Amino acid sequence: MQLETLVKQFKQKDEKAFETLYDMYHESMRGVIFNIVRDADIAEEIMQDVFIKAWNNASSYSSEKGRFFTWILNIARNAAIDKTRSKAFKNSKQNLDSNFFVDILETKDSLDETTNSIGIAKFVKQLSKKCIEIIELLYFKGYTQSEASESLEMPIGTIKTRNRNCIKNLRSLVLE
Repeated sequence: MQLETLVKQFKQKDEKAFETLYDMYHESMRGVIFNIVRDADIAEEIMQDVFIKAWNNASSYSSEKGRFFTWILNIARNAAIDKTRSKAFKNSKQNLDSNFFVDILETKDSLDETTNSIGIAKFVKQLSKKCIEIIELLYFKGYTQSEASESLEMPIGTIKTRNRNCIKNLRSLVLE
């Protein structure tokens, strides 16, 4: 079935379309969320919430503004970031297991395999080093533009411009 038709049916609250889109995207969403929250159970919970939120707000999706995948990916990313900023999440991470830190150190310089469930790592690796740094921080590690600016010691305007240019380069690689 065509994605366009599925999305149209999804917007009309067709449960079969919901199930099909869920099957298509849930692993990708969970991978992106996990890269931000670093907890499989929390990632699963957020992923479920993301699909419920998408279902409840389906009418707000517009194909003129972008692809459905991008729309739901942004919902997932924002939900994961919101979770990491919550007081309950911060309190739960006060006594972290050492594996949490080892995992962070291992993935700091390269794209995590979980992220590659959406198949984008091979394209990101083709970008310049500057682009890889920015995309990893903003999209795969859940940094805000402000946090990326501090981490990379760059003005926020530079981060925003490079992000826009890097995404444009990535888009052209993916669509080739």
